[in-house]
Amino acid sequence: MRLFLCEKPSQARDIGKALGATRRAEGFLQGDGVAVTWAFGHLLEQAEPDAYDPALKRWSLESLPIRPAQWKNVVRKDAAKQFKVIQGLLKQCGEVVVSTDADREGEMIGREILDACSYQGRVSRLWLSALDEASIRKALDNIRPGESTYPLYQAGLGRSRADWLVGMNLTRAFSLLARQQGHEGVLSVGRVQTPTLALVVRRDQEIASFVPKPFWDVLVNLQAQGGQFQAKWLPANDAWLDEEGRCINRDAAQAVAAQGQGGQASVVSVDTKRKREAPPLVMDLGTLQQECSRRFGFGAQQVLDIAQSLYETHKATTYPRTDCRYLPTSMLSEVEVVVKALLQSDGALSPVIEQLDKSLQSRVWSDSKITAHHGIIPTTSPCQLDRMNDDERQVYDLIRRHYLAQFLPAHEYDQTDVRLDLAGETFAASGRQVRVEGWKTLFPRGKGKGRDDSDADEDDATGSQALPPLRQGETCAVVDLRVKDRQTQPPKPFTEGTLISAMKNAARFVTDERLKARLRESAGIGTEATRAGIIETLLRRDFICKKGRTIVSTPLGQGLIAALPPQVSNPGMTALWEQALDQVAEGTMTLDDFMQRQHVLLDKLIGLALQQPRMNLPETPSEACPLCQAKMRKRKGANGPFWGCSRYPDCEGTKPIGKKKTPARKGGSTGAKRKRVQEGRS
Repeated sequence: MRLFLCEKPSQARDIGKALGATRRAEGFLQGDGVAVTWAFGHLLEQAEPDAYDPALKRWSLESLPIRPAQWKNVVRKDAAKQFKVIQGLLKQCGEVVVSTDADREGEMIGREILDACSYQGRVSRLWLSALDEASIRKALDNIRPGESTYPLYQAGLGRSRADWLVGMNLTRAFSLLARQQGHEGVLSVGRVQTPTLALVVRRDQEIASFVPKPFWDVLVNLQAQGGQFQAKWLPANDAWLDEEGRCINRDAAQAVAAQGQGGQASVVSVDTKRKREAPPLVMDLGTLQQECSRRFGFGAQQVLDIAQSLYETHKATTYPRTDCRYLPTSMLSEVEVVVKALLQSDGALSPVIEQLDKSLQSRVWSDSKITAHHGIIPTTSPCQLDRMNDDERQVYDLIRRHYLAQFLPAHEYDQTDVRLDLAGETFAASGRQVRVEGWKTLFPRGKGKGRDDSDADEDDATGSQALPPLRQGETCAVVDLRVKDRQTQPPKPFTEGTLISAMKNAARFVTDERLKARLRESAGIGTEATRAGIIETLLRRDFICKKGRTIVSTPLGQGLIAALPPQVSNPGMTALWEQALDQVAEGTMTLDDFMQRQHVLLDKLIGLALQQPRMNLPETPSEACPLCQAKMRKRKGANGPFWGCSRYPDCEGTKPIGKKKTPARKGGSTGAKRKRVQEGRS
């Protein structure tokens, strides 16, 4: 029997249909000589420290670092039944085809089950980029040997084990240190979540410490023979300029404005060049999240959920958790089929599709730039738009427009740059005239969100205005000349979209030249599949919060980052780890080598943590002990939470929480039980 092991039931149903395995059984689908079963994501999880040593159930600084000699996984309690089904099927089959999502995490979900069941038989790999029937049949005709993707499993193990070592040890270390200083609760530290938090904290610090500086523009409205336009003064004296070329001498700006009033400007030069803009590439997940945040205000997790639904439920788009924006040239043969499916799905596209030149081969078609997956595009099968909700339709529309844009001409315009002389001072104006709308017909222009009227003058002078015809030597009358007061602006707080972008491009935030030299320019933290979840985790743990569409750090998040060693919060260090995991996935680094590096780093981090001075964390609400007046801490007992003295075991004062107060007790059986509860906290 050939067994196909899928990541989730819906995936199993789609693959089973293509295989003719449609007879339902307990936990799997059956066909002739074939069975299709499924997991529910990860059926196994990393064992807790006390699985290695029962004494580790109690948190203590003396036990750190915790370092498993032999790693253990345990079956999730809610997955035990399905795991047993798979275990039984593995004993009957002659070949397993791992059919989980085609990425590092999907590989790990399938392979860890095979390892847990000590499966020794033949392994193959089904590599799917879409779940429509045509794509599944194509993948079934090209099943890969299992060893071709095994390094992805090794990289998955490296990621999981590194996360466990850092998270388990540093969370315990800093939570215990904070507890000694009166702060209750768990301070979660993670290999990816902590540097992401640091990005937000440091951006907030930049905004808080920003001191605006004034500068001045001189803007003139001029009347030419063909119409009015606006120009901007270009100061020639470097002493009047800051490092960005802005005029910081108000008197000089006012003098220029005064001497030009009522005058005539002479056109010194007119330079016109034809510019071409190629269509944007198709979407990867990160870009889709950024665009949906900017256009619709959608959260990163919301976009991931929608993209997953378009892929799994509607079969409308290809695999979403991709970091690639290119397409393989082999898919050029499917263009006609995809476009026909789009038209069948939505007849309103007919005017656009009539304009397409399907013979065009844009820069998106590039075999050398394909990673594990290609970009997100519509599938070759029609979909039913009426079954999508409004949010799904918006995201789907954005994906299909980026695909269709590849078959429209480049956007072309004439860029004109003009230099003028007014009372001996140089003024400049720029403008553009659209010659070929091209692919931009798919992306109608509108007034940008967050734009204010003060931007308009700047835009007119620097290129968005439509210039009248101008010739060298022509004179233009001054209609209006004024000095514009301006101020430098602080960095903008992150939105979910811009934070995703920052996580993808962590190298931009690295100032250490030696570290920067070791990082690829595209080095990021997290993966396309995990970044949205990291943001959700930080929100849930109250390290960051939302203010409208923006994200800001909380006092708790700020205090944690201030307390941590820079090696933990530095995005560049985490990006280096991701690069090393990529090497494991490529087979150029072994898992053992990767883990050895993690152990060396862990020893260093624990040493730094134990040298940590007092942490500046927000006060945790507390009660005064009825026996000694010291602060109390929330504890968990057999009958629910209660307040216990922070001086325990020297003082055994307690108070109930949320109940009518009863006299405090000292010693006796309650104290003995409480001691057992306290020692068992994790």
